[in-house]
Amino acid sequence: MTILHPVSPDHFRQQAWANGKGRTTELAAGPDPAHWRWRISMARIEQDGPFSLLPGVRRQLAPLDGSLELHFGNGERLSGRRLQVLAFDGGRAVDCHLPDGPGRDLNLMLREGIHGELMTRPLAGTMRLPPHRGRWFILQLAGHARVDAEDGHRELETGHALWAHAREDVRVFIEGAGEIALVRLAPDD
Repeated sequence: MTILHPVSPDHFRQQAWANGKGRTTELAAGPDPAHWRWRISMARIEQDGPFSLLPGVRRQLAPLDGSLELHFGNGERLSGRRLQVLAFDGGRAVDCHLPDGPGRDLNLMLREGIHGELMTRPLAGTMRLPPHRGRWFILQLAGHARVDAEDGHRELETGHALWAHAREDVRVFIEGAGEIALVRLAPDD
């Protein structure tokens, strides 16, 4: 069984937001991209403004270029520094504020019954992915890395990604320098 599957940036799909205040690049979605139950994307936010309402979607996002503030209708606020993951209900009305100006964020969206987690971190040296029955999406945000598993290795440069189809008995190691994003997805039910 092949563990590592590269994802070419040529397969990422870009689209402008309906409100004109940003752009989204879909990195992966499934199990059917047209009717996704999970979606991984990167957004370019050009200016302060409301996020689209996504009822029934749990969202996790991490600012990639600077800080980001989310202002909810009930007065609640979430603030995230660069690479800090924020989680919220996509069905809530929320305005985004960009204290450091325009920037990008990485998004994980999950619909009912799907479990996943977004993690962003610096990479310096070697790390082992924890044993997990499911899949890992690995995105090299900056720098370079080598991902090793029992069926070989793959090199990652900035902006490139791969899937690691994990099993609890398979070890996956990432070695390199820079910054990476990891999305852990539980098996589809």
